[in-house]
Amino acid sequence: MDTIPAALADAAKRFGDAEAVADGPVRLSWRELHDRARTVARGLAGVGVAPGDRVAICAPNTWHWVVAALGTLCAGATLVPVNTRFTATETADLLARTHAATLFVAGEFLGRDRLAELREGGHAVPGTVVHVPVGGDAAPPGTTALADLGSTVDRDGTGDARVAPDDVSDILFTSGTTGRSKGAMSAHRQALDVARAWAELGEVTAADRYLVINPFFHSFGYKAGILVCVLTGATIVPQAVFDVAEAMRLVAAERVTVLPGPPTIYQTMLDHPDRDAYDLTSLRLAVTGAAVVPVVLIERMQHELELDAVLTAYGLTEAVVATMCRRDDDAATVAHTCGRATAGFELRVEPPAGEVLLRGRNVMLGYLDDPDATAAAIDADGWLHTGDVGTVDERGYLTITDRLKDMYICGGFNVYPAEVEQALARLAGVAESAVVGVPDERLGEVGKAYVVRRDGAALSAEDVLAHCKGVLANYKVPRVVEFSAELPRNPSGKVLKRLLR
Repeated sequence: MDTIPAALADAAKRFGDAEAVADGPVRLSWRELHDRARTVARGLAGVGVAPGDRVAICAPNTWHWVVAALGTLCAGATLVPVNTRFTATETADLLARTHAATLFVAGEFLGRDRLAELREGGHAVPGTVVHVPVGGDAAPPGTTALADLGSTVDRDGTGDARVAPDDVSDILFTSGTTGRSKGAMSAHRQALDVARAWAELGEVTAADRYLVINPFFHSFGYKAGILVCVLTGATIVPQAVFDVAEAMRLVAAERVTVLPGPPTIYQTMLDHPDRDAYDLTSLRLAVTGAAVVPVVLIERMQHELELDAVLTAYGLTEAVVATMCRRDDDAATVAHTCGRATAGFELRVEPPAGEVLLRGRNVMLGYLDDPDATAAAIDADGWLHTGDVGTVDERGYLTITDRLKDMYICGGFNVYPAEVEQALARLAGVAESAVVGVPDERLGEVGKAYVVRRDGAALSAEDVLAHCKGVLANYKVPRVVEFSAELPRNPSGKVLKRLLR
């Protein structure tokens, strides 16, 4: 079971009529999901998609994405998830770079018609465009309706192409926080291996119901979401757009047990004034991770949401799930680290900066058509240079302290913004913060703190600076404080500090 089509077929046999997807009125069993995916695979083959071709999907988290993605993989094609927030120019760039043979694209979503934008901008689109009716809209001219794809193809065909474990299953593009995104390629065996490791550490089973808020186009939503459910039989409960009240309603209505996500999801849930109006007692597992997770947030999740387990993890597009806490770790370990190596990874930090390096069978195959970037990321000994800075304790547990690129030098001293942000997280009235280095004529660089107040908090810049001076060395104290309504983020929840700079 080292390919995704084989894993899906196994799920259909093992879990049969159990609920695989619960998306509003649409309920699919594992047997039905497998059948629909094979129908999509037959349809793709019928329009000329061959094993190894690239198929792109630009659509939100709905049952359609699950069917289209698994169908693509059953056809032996390589999946190319597209960020739904991308502009037409950015989307066209990915389609051109991957030579996508087919595009699954949603109708109007978040007030935008992505296909119309591509066409109006004069951008090339693949020869086959499949319309995903997220809003129930009809397929526009020149497209094939998802419901029609494969419906007239001979059902005697298996719908499954020959797929090998080392075939490229997907190309996931990096967040592009520092420049043009790069396409990280993974094999079927790797995609399943990291999903299996995540599932085992979270003790996910067919009894679980998994609310997937993380975008499917991101590894957290696709590999630690959809594929985890395929391997375990847990029910996929997708949410197209994160809304905290709707998320809590879904938890209560669907009796959701597993809720992973970036820190901002839990922060908004904990601070929501109507949280007590929703029955969240079904929740048993929360998993969060980012370059830095505020310790105080983990403490609040442990004590206020009454979860059986809160785990922290660390990963990136090029390695997906590299470290993760274990269920028997004590609260301090979960709050202060992101676990120890998993999924066959070796872990070490490289002096002098303490960059985190990873090596193992699940490091990406490389960047699409970019041998120079691949060589810069993976050295001759097979170590992936992550760009994150951290420490590893005597037990092998990793603590991420910052991004290498985010460090700045104030008066000759290295300042890691994450340390300042951890301090700010403990100031009453602070919901979120981000610290960046800005030019200073005398000291070279000084810190600037962007602070999001909690609702109703009367917090001044003087309050922020006084708090920092009480807990941080002088060179770490920000010199400027600016209050913001929100922080700019990429789809995985990481703050886009280049925009703040």
